[in-house]
Amino acid sequence: MNERAISRANDQAEQLTLRAGRAGTDHDREVPEIDLLSPVTIRGVDLRNRIVMSPMCEYSAQDGFANDWHLVHLGSRAAGGTALVIVEATAVTAEGRITPADLGIWKDDHIEPLARIVTFVHSQGAVAGIQLAHAGRKASCDLPWKGRTGLKPEEGGWQVVGPTALPFDEGNPTPLALDKAGIDNVIDQFEAGARRALKAGFKVIEIHAAHGYLLHEFLSPISNHRNDEYGGSLENRMRLLLQVVERLRGIMPEQLPLFVRISATDWVDGGWDIEQSIGLAKQLKRLGVDLIDVSSGGLVPDARIPVAKGFQVPFARRIRQEANIRTGAVGMITDPRHADEIITGGDANLVFIAREMLREPYWALKAQQALGEEPAWPVQYGYAVKRRAK
Repeated sequence: MNERAISRANDQAEQLTLRAGRAGTDHDREVPEIDLLSPVTIRGVDLRNRIVMSPMCEYSAQDGFANDWHLVHLGSRAAGGTALVIVEATAVTAEGRITPADLGIWKDDHIEPLARIVTFVHSQGAVAGIQLAHAGRKASCDLPWKGRTGLKPEEGGWQVVGPTALPFDEGNPTPLALDKAGIDNVIDQFEAGARRALKAGFKVIEIHAAHGYLLHEFLSPISNHRNDEYGGSLENRMRLLLQVVERLRGIMPEQLPLFVRISATDWVDGGWDIEQSIGLAKQLKRLGVDLIDVSSGGLVPDARIPVAKGFQVPFARRIRQEANIRTGAVGMITDPRHADEIITGGDANLVFIAREMLREPYWALKAQQALGEEPAWPVQYGYAVKRRAK
């Protein structure tokens, strides 16, 4: 059986497992084993394992342009055995950047340097994805190592926008509440960014609707105090994200997957929570979203988040089971065996590795070794590594 056939068989098995609920029944034992290193096909895209490099901002761009830092940063993880390498939050408009050093995709000139990265990532056997983002009221900030304070106009800052004129925190700029024309413009900007991403050759697009950025701001009743068709009820608060999804799914080739990153909870009473996330995930699946990348928090600065090993994994499991959609688990996942348990236990379909992959570009190769497989080193390294081992 070739690799594609194995991938499709595994994917079918996952669906059987999902329907069975991974309840430890005899039926589960009949399902072919799926683990962290199993290949998988999502729509028409083959992933060599279940390991994803989570999108992480590098704050190293000028005027939104990718450069050699991004090429080496992302390319080394592709060479290191990761299946899917997702480019950091990439702003669909200059005003949607978190900082002036964010990557951007708001003009055609941004395509070529991104395409260079895509070509290299694909040459290493990995798949290149990109996260499209708008920072909303959390835009126009200084670099994180300079305090991430709001930038004034004389410091290079700009007017930020949001669903309501409520700033993220003291010291952050007050957003301009978007009117209907502004909302329509945001949808157009996401579409234009997606078209450029496709021209650059990306095979996976992820919409950033988490961590307190614009689309998350519309979802949460804490940041969305509108009384029009985009505020109030859950249906209304979901409307903008669903419209963005519908627009992107409408222009993307059928064989390419669309992911959405959400914050499963705000970790604040009266805010966005897991029950609303499940309802959202059902609607996203209906519109053709293939996977929910399940994170949490980021909407308010003072949320009490119980950070611990795998603390967000239960959210991924609930969304996977109750919305019947693929999920990705992320957050304090550092050990390959723990990551493997997340897959074999049915908690998620993919594991997104973030900070640990900053510490170890070859995390996926080390996972292969830890789980009893021969690491698939790049040939330029492999001959030397294997020779030394002998």
